[in-house]
Amino acid sequence: MRLKMCSIHVQDPAAAHSFYTETLGFDTLMAMPEHNLFIVKDPGAGGTVGLLLEPSDNPIASTYSKGLYDAGIPAIVFGTPDVKAEYERLSAAGVQFRGEPAEDPSGISAVFDDGCGNYIQLHQD
Repeated sequence: MRLKMCSIHVQDPAAAHSFYTETLGFDTLMAMPEHNLFIVKDPGAGGTVGLLLEPSDNPIASTYSKGLYDAGIPAIVFGTPDVKAEYERLSAAGVQFRGEPAEDPSGISAVFDDGCGNYIQLHQD
């Protein structure tokens, strides 16, 4: 068994697709704008797990997403070999971080706002 797809609720899937591909660097796995369906994957040939940019247009998803955001809890964690380098790259692109990268017993991490209703945590692999 392996992980095939997971999802993150976003306010606007098309805008999220632009942010996740153009700013973060993910590749498009599937884009069907007429159905408001966008799936991204890790950049490069190795990425096989899809991330569905799920519309948060139902009350359950909306309440859940807003609750996480209001509490400052990241909705998902992305791994990277160098959090500090990603922090610099994304900050230069206008991405808003909650603070500078910090180290704790689990490693180095930083949290940013995806502009689509979520906080995302970067964690150093």
